[in-house]
Amino acid sequence: MSNGSNADQVGRQLSDSAAKKLSTRDDGSLDIKASVGGWRGVAEAALPAAAFLTAYLITEDLVPALIGAIVMGAVFTAIRLAQRGSLIQSFSGLIGVLICAAFAYFSGDARGYYEPGFFINAGYILLFVVSIAVKWPAMGVLFGLVRGEGFEWRHDPIRRRRYALATWIITAVLSTRLVVQLPLYWADHVAALGVARVVMGVPLYAFGLWLGWMITRPQAHHQAAEKAAQKGDAEHAAREEETAEATPPSPDGAQR
Repeated sequence: MSNGSNADQVGRQLSDSAAKKLSTRDDGSLDIKASVGGWRGVAEAALPAAAFLTAYLITEDLVPALIGAIVMGAVFTAIRLAQRGSLIQSFSGLIGVLICAAFAYFSGDARGYYEPGFFINAGYILLFVVSIAVKWPAMGVLFGLVRGEGFEWRHDPIRRRRYALATWIITAVLSTRLVVQLPLYWADHVAALGVARVVMGVPLYAFGLWLGWMITRPQAHHQAAEKAAQKGDAEHAAREEETAEATPPSPDGAQR
């Protein structure tokens, strides 16, 4: 069996698992709200950072700000555990908050709370650029599995280019975060940095995800292909008609 066939089989086996990460509606469109975890997912991503920033601006003290962020993360963890959520889902947010808090605490600087995000964004940017370079665009892997395509899209140059474009869009989102937030970090504008981190978090990522999904819809691709085929058929029929009109009738046809 070829390597391509093996990859396609792995893709189909992973489809169900990947579908749990993104949610689609019955018409095949991407359910952005559900894909980012609904309102609770947005709150879990934004409120610990908002609590940290608010407490720091009010008290100008790092310790109360860190306690506020950790308490907020712990509340969401407790809620998930009470609702019998998976351990990974329950503790992933809190672990992220603890890592950010550790950076801030050991550096003694409120800006340290945002440093892990810079490294994470830079890491994903590198990963996505490499995935495009090796013709395995990350959004193709993710969206292809969710759509049940597996990795079959790699055999279609048009779809591979579309998935590469979708990956560039997410890469642009991550790059925009760094372009906006790093100067604020270097300028020691903690308030502006905190606001930018919240605003450019889930909302901006969700928009990039939706845009990438829309431009890679298989339906749109098939419709474009059908239109091109129909146009080709129409042009072919027109040429045949012109040829028939230009051809003089045969003597036998004239006698009949």
